[in-house]
Amino acid sequence: MIRKYFDSLLKAGLAHLWFVTIHPFDDGNGRITRAITDMLLARADGFAQRFYSMSSQIRQERKGYYTILESTQEGDLDITDWMLWFLNCLKNAMQKSDKTLSKVLFKHQFWNRNVKTAFNDRQVKLLHLLIDDFKGKLTTRKWAKIAKCSTDTALRDIHDLVQKKILMKDPEAGGRSTNYLLVVE
Repeated sequence: MIRKYFDSLLKAGLAHLWFVTIHPFDDGNGRITRAITDMLLARADGFAQRFYSMSSQIRQERKGYYTILESTQEGDLDITDWMLWFLNCLKNAMQKSDKTLSKVLFKHQFWNRNVKTAFNDRQVKLLHLLIDDFKGKLTTRKWAKIAKCSTDTALRDIHDLVQKKILMKDPEAGGRSTNYLLVVE
């Protein structure tokens, strides 16, 4: 079973290399090649839908893609480096997808857990930001700036969420550098 799956992955990598090397059309070879690759990967997975995109990952790793493609096409027909690159790119696509799905699942579980909790609009807005990779540390001043409210209102909003065990004070900060973290259960 595993051997068959791995063979299917190699077949997808080989089909990609062959089609892009043959280059049968004046335009659209890259799109068709990525479609062929995605189709073969979907067949290998045995599911109607996939949650990763090899096509998207190849576009993200475009520079490395063209480098390995060129060296493989100009080489001595040894495609080992190409296959290693292809499988690594596939692994990166799956890891990226896993990270995205984990975020979606966390967000769903958070709002499900707090479905009966009352939040004001400012709190909802900031909680969405915190869940979706908030950059930096959440301070009262940042809350006020983002929510377009006074620092007193921001502090009341934050204290309400601390009381509800949604936020907690960062144990490593205090005084003027007090910041708050999302409580992760």
